Amino acid sequence: MKLNVQYIHLSKIKPDYSIKLTNHVKMLKNRMWDSMHMLVVKKDKKNEFSIISGNDRYEYLKKHTKTNYALCMIDEHPTKTGIKNWLQRMKGIKKKEQEKNESKVSQTTLSIIKCFVKEEPRYHDLSLSKRLKVLLLAVRYKKTVIGSMKAKVDDLINNN
Repeated sequence: MKLNVQYIHLSKIKPDYSIKLTNHVKMLKNRMWDSMHMLVVKKDKKNEFSIISGNDRYEYLKKHTKTNYALCMIDEHPTKTGIKNWLQRMKGIKKKEQEKNESKVSQTTLSIIKCFVKEEPRYHDLSLSKRLKVLLLAVRYKKTVIGSMKAKVDDLINNN
C-alpha cells in the first residue's frame, strides 16, 4: 500500500470529529505515530482536506505554532457504500485470513538485521536455531533497547 505524504496549508484542513474507527483507519493511525506532528487527512470534492486522525495535533499547530503548513498523510483509500461495500467485505475475508498468517516486519527491523549481518561475520558460524535467537532480538528491538538501557543505568549506578 502506497501512502502519499505532503505538506498541506492549514487553511485547507478542517477537523472532523465524526470518523468511524475501521481497520483501515486504525492502520493509518499507527502510521501517523511515526511523526510527532503528522496528520491523517482525506481529500474531499472541494479540494480541501478533512482530518481522519490527529485533531489534537491540528489544534496544537493552529494555537501554539506559527507554521502555515502541516505534514499530512493523505488517505487515498476509496470509500465504499452499500452493496459494493458488502461484496468487498465478503471477498476480503479470505485476504484477512492470509494477512494474519503472514508475518509483518517493520523497515527498522530489516535495517537492524542488514547492518548486523554486515558487521558480524561470526553470525554465519551459528546454527540455525541460534541465528533465529539472535534475529529475534531485532524483531523485538524496542524491548531489547529498553532492556539494554536499564542494564546501563544499573551499571552506572553500581559503579558510583
